[in-house]
Amino acid sequence: MATGMVNHSKHDSRDPLTGLLDGDAALEVLARWQEHVPEGEAAPIHAMLLRLKRFSAVNLEYGETAGDKALVEIAARISAFARVELGPQWLAARLRGGTFLLAARDACSRERWQWLAEELALAIALPIGPGGAQGTVRLWPRMALLRAVAGETPARMLGRMGEALETGRQNPGRRFCWVDGAMSLPGRPAQQLEADLIGALDRSEIEVLYQPQFACGDDLLVGAEALARWQHPELGRIGAKALFAIAERADHVGQLSRRIARTALAGARGWPKGLQLSLNITSADLSTRDFADTIAAALVEADFSPDRLTLEITEQALVSDLENSAARLQQLADLGIRVALDDFGAGFCNFRYLKLLPLHMLKLDRSMVDGIADDPRDLAVLRGIIAMAQALGLKVVAEGIETAQQRAAVAREGCAVWQGFLGAQPMGANSFRDFAEAMSEERMY
Repeated sequence: MATGMVNHSKHDSRDPLTGLLDGDAALEVLARWQEHVPEGEAAPIHAMLLRLKRFSAVNLEYGETAGDKALVEIAARISAFARVELGPQWLAARLRGGTFLLAARDACSRERWQWLAEELALAIALPIGPGGAQGTVRLWPRMALLRAVAGETPARMLGRMGEALETGRQNPGRRFCWVDGAMSLPGRPAQQLEADLIGALDRSEIEVLYQPQFACGDDLLVGAEALARWQHPELGRIGAKALFAIAERADHVGQLSRRIARTALAGARGWPKGLQLSLNITSADLSTRDFADTIAAALVEADFSPDRLTLEITEQALVSDLENSAARLQQLADLGIRVALDDFGAGFCNFRYLKLLPLHMLKLDRSMVDGIADDPRDLAVLRGIIAMAQALGLKVVAEGIETAQQRAAVAREGCAVWQGFLGAQPMGANSFRDFAEAMSEERMY
């Protein structure tokens, strides 16, 4: 019988029929995955809640014994799929009846998790023989997909996915739905959060922090990545992923992104001429015809040279309209702005991105550097990516550097820039300016 997960829960309580984890054990594992995550950040958890359509009809037609056999078979298929397709940390659970949970602690892309859900649905829908001469049945699942957000309990994750499945019953033709845009946090309904965000934008309450970046060759400070945070008066600090999830539901992504860009550039005004600023952009930005003009105007306003700005874009933001995204990015590159493909390695990269986009650098996802100091396979993958980037004339930036061994490895293998808690944590504009001045003075002595 499938164990249902790789990393067992403390109590390891199981569903007696299928052998998968039960709901309590699943919540316990999800909670443990969230431990030691920095405040305001989300653990890299992806989950899918699936509910079998027409399962009650199977019991009525063939009897409960046949229905139980079908559940056991579905559980085995879910576990077999997870063992092949997911990383070392995953769980599978049966919550009740024909409702199952599959979750992974893996920083994969939204597109990959969607693809995994579609592939699992096909595996589940293969014919199941209920026994004897009674024929076969096919059970199609309806799925709710979720990426964890900061400040959200495991119970709330399950609650949001359950709510999405119930809402989805009104649209029988829609088998998959994402719920990360339907953002809420403990003690704050989603609609109230949306209203809070609109007020925060009006009052310029969205804060920008700066994550220092260093040259791999000599650890010289070369710039910083701008990171958005919202210091909510009641909920405390809300990280960028949760912030944009709320903005997406409130249809304020464009306004939020423009506000962050102006704030980040204003904070970089007066930086030493050599320091670079990296800024994340979204699919909403690329879908806006005047986005290049907006960025150009913000650069003029901040008196910041275009060649000192790097715009970071993820695969997720590109997937819907690659050709249009390429055209928008080319407009920005023509201004002298550099373009980086962010979170490289988090999903399965479409190599057309490397052919069509005006890229200057690849920014490795932190999962690409986690094991490079002691795992030969991880190091081999890093070397392959760097060799490809060098062949294309692209610089490589490594993020998530937390140990001296990781820093030494990325420098030795040919990365150009690194960032992570080993160097410094994100800081406000004034603190970063003091940090830059202190590093400059150290170089003088």
